Amino acid sequence: MDVPFWAWAAVVAVILAMLAVDLFAHRTAHVVSVKEAAVWSAVWVSLGLGFGGIVWWAYGAEAGGEYYAGYLIEKSLAVDNVFVFALIFTYFAVPREYQHRVLFYGVLGALVFRAVFIAAGSVLISSFAWILYLFGAFLVVTGWKMFTHRNDEMDLSRNRVLAWVRKRVPSTDEYHGQKFWVKEAGAWVATPLFFVLVMVETTDIIFAVDSIPAIFAVTQDPFLVFTSNAFAILGLRAMYFLLADLIDRFVYLKAGLAAILVFVGVKMLLLDVYKVPIWLSLTVIALCLVVSVGLSLYRTRDPEEPDRRLQESPPSPGT
Repeated sequence: MDVPFWAWAAVVAVILAMLAVDLFAHRTAHVVSVKEAAVWSAVWVSLGLGFGGIVWWAYGAEAGGEYYAGYLIEKSLAVDNVFVFALIFTYFAVPREYQHRVLFYGVLGALVFRAVFIAAGSVLISSFAWILYLFGAFLVVTGWKMFTHRNDEMDLSRNRVLAWVRKRVPSTDEYHGQKFWVKEAGAWVATPLFFVLVMVETTDIIFAVDSIPAIFAVTQDPFLVFTSNAFAILGLRAMYFLLADLIDRFVYLKAGLAAILVFVGVKMLLLDVYKVPIWLSLTVIALCLVVSVGLSLYRTRDPEEPDRRLQESPPSPGT
């Protein structure tokens, strides 16, 4: 794709403008309700899907399909981030009204890091075409590991990054509103919220190692890779507040994500043998996500709910 500089500038300007709107809307600390999260999720999803429509109109169905495939992959893997964010917030006992601020800066950092990763990946692919096979093998192995370790739980008390930062950064054990740093006895010290941010950023970098190669499996165009990543990531905060209370129900989600990673890895390994049509990639990715979520919700439904409704309903006349 031949994308002019002004198109790149326009996309970055839209992203920054939406981030500014989001920050202004949440300038005061408050608990984000499910209704508010749902509205913002609708805004971010509409923005992402709408941009895909522009790509489709300007560059054709193939480019549009590649964008949507990349967007769907990133959106799917972002759900896994929600699990980890919930674990981090629980471990640090972060008040709900402060969580949005952490996620905002976490997403801002994620956009920067992913732009760097995408640029580096594009340079490597253009210089060494064989690296696509390395990416493919990596995704297959990663997908298999995700499946076999899908029930493992992260132990943050043994996290090396957290231990290293805590050892070197003076800190206080008390929260001071939404502040990451406060001054105590004439010296700046980090609040627990700073360490939460460190863990959120570290987690996203780890997830980027999986998601960036996965998107390169459906398109190697830097513009499509970046925009599909960016628009999917922008809705991560709203997605967290929308799904945080439901994460225990997604019991088969990791299996579905593992299947997606294995599929795109195999797709990349078969580049010189068979080019999987973009419509088929979209179908398989969407099917893996829908089936894993659907089975999860069915598996974790309340089996006593029908009986409870029957017991709570008043008897009909004449009974």
